[in-house]
Parts: sequence; structure tokens; C-alpha cells
Amino acid sequence: MTSPDTLARLEATIAERRSADPQSSYVAKLNARGLGKIAQKLGEEATETVIAALTEGREALVGEAADLIFHLVVLLSAKGVPLSEVMAELDRREGVSGIAEKASRPKV
Repeated sequence: MTSPDTLARLEATIAERRSADPQSSYVAKLNARGLGKIAQKLGEEATETVIAALTEGREALVGEAADLIFHLVVLLSAKGVPLSEVMAELDRREGVSGIAEKASRPKV
């Protein structure tokens, strides 16, 4: 059973496991390998999600999407960015056209 607290529980579990023994925790192992490895894993999961969406069934897509979200939360945790900031940004964008929102971003 899922609940609105699923992401909050995931974030808390990842935060707790960051300092665990890398031999016993995948999260700790990723963090021990550094930000570059975490970002690489996120990219791999994003690619696998795209492939699943284009060539596989619903179950594969759901699994890959879960992997993608998990690795995104690992990356956010490693950078000290709480999910609440991401949720606040999504709230800020709610009801705004994607085209208008993108146009309002500072030019880089």
C-alpha cells in the first residue's frame, strides 16, 4: 500500500543509510563512491526509464520509474537538497504554462 508519505519515508531512509557501512548499504556505497557516481547512476536509470517507456510493458516502466526516483532522492540527499524544496518548486509552478514558466527563467 502506498501513501502520500512514501517519498518522505524514502528520503528519511536514504538519509539514515548514508552513514551506514558501504558493505551493507547500497546508499552508503553510492555515497562513498562520490557525487559523480551517484549522478552517473541517475543518468543510467533515466535512460533505462526511457527505454522501458518505448519498448517494454507497464510493469517494466513502473520498476524503472521507481529506480529513477530512488536515485534522484539519493542525489538530492548527497547535495543537501530536501525534497520539500523540490515540492515547493513544483507547487510554485502549478497552474503556470510550461512554456511561460520556461520563458521566465533567467537566460544562461
